Amino acid sequence: MVMTRIAGAALALALSFASGTASAQEFVAKIGHLESTAQSRHVHLEKVAELVKERTEGAVELQIFPQGQLGNQRQMNEGVQLGTIEGTVAPAAFLGGFNPAVSILDIPYLIPEDAAEAQALREGPFGQALLDTFADKGMVALMLWPNGKKQFTSNKPLDNLAAFADQKFRVMDSSILIEQFNALGASAIALPFGELYTSLQTGVVDGEENPLDTIKNMKFYEVQENLVISDHGAMEDVVLFNPMFWESLPAEYQDVIKGAFAEVIPDLTAHKAAAVEEALQVIKDSGTNVRVASPEERAELRELTWGPASEAYVAMAGETGKALLDAYETATAK
Repeated sequence: MVMTRIAGAALALALSFASGTASAQEFVAKIGHLESTAQSRHVHLEKVAELVKERTEGAVELQIFPQGQLGNQRQMNEGVQLGTIEGTVAPAAFLGGFNPAVSILDIPYLIPEDAAEAQALREGPFGQALLDTFADKGMVALMLWPNGKKQFTSNKPLDNLAAFADQKFRVMDSSILIEQFNALGASAIALPFGELYTSLQTGVVDGEENPLDTIKNMKFYEVQENLVISDHGAMEDVVLFNPMFWESLPAEYQDVIKGAFAEVIPDLTAHKAAAVEEALQVIKDSGTNVRVASPEERAELRELTWGPASEAYVAMAGETGKALLDAYETATAK
């Protein structure tokens, strides 16, 4: 009888130990990004990490490193490819050098203005086809995350589209964005982001394009007299993981991670909208002349820029780019 009780206690202890180790941390992923801890991307990456930890009972831990702690975006991209870090959430605009196909997102008004339609496009065949283009680049692209829209500012009037003619705008080094401004009769000058404030201040360029919260945070409004809210350029993030890490996860943990990233998108969008609204008020209070482009003006801007920007994209991204544009046209035709 005594031996039976001892054996029973030993078995209970063994089962207890086994249960404890089953929920212990098994997978750790370092995920780097560039935004500050107060910005939408970081706030919601932390929420994703909480959801994943809870739903895997601690087996998967996503460690979030903001503000370039793991390197600049190029270094983080390479880190994901090499496996020195497990993941990054990167602006699509920073990924064109690795994967030219993703630069389709630079085409003006590619993403619908309606939030539900935009999310349906991200989650549908077009979005998946875009994510699939990362497969041969040493990355698993999990999904697209919305991160706002770009607006125009200038020290010269922006009263209508004709006013863009002969103005000089700073752009990222992108043939698509250069053609966007060429189509408006403006000049596009590729300059490093760190030089933009001084270039606006000294007149090297007349204007620029960025989301409102960036315009506020970088204080570009201090050296710009006019702003037009056009929502012409999508700022999309791409959630990227190292393939070896991703494939090492059990399927149920992969599903948990995907589900968590998708679940927080409505809150992410609302958080970003609040930041944009606060930024707009700061810009208005500074005395900057703010104008909202009408639906008709936006339609005209899209019509003027779509063809040249699309042609520049296909010239850069080749057959893969053409196939993506076809997938986009099919998706939006519905």
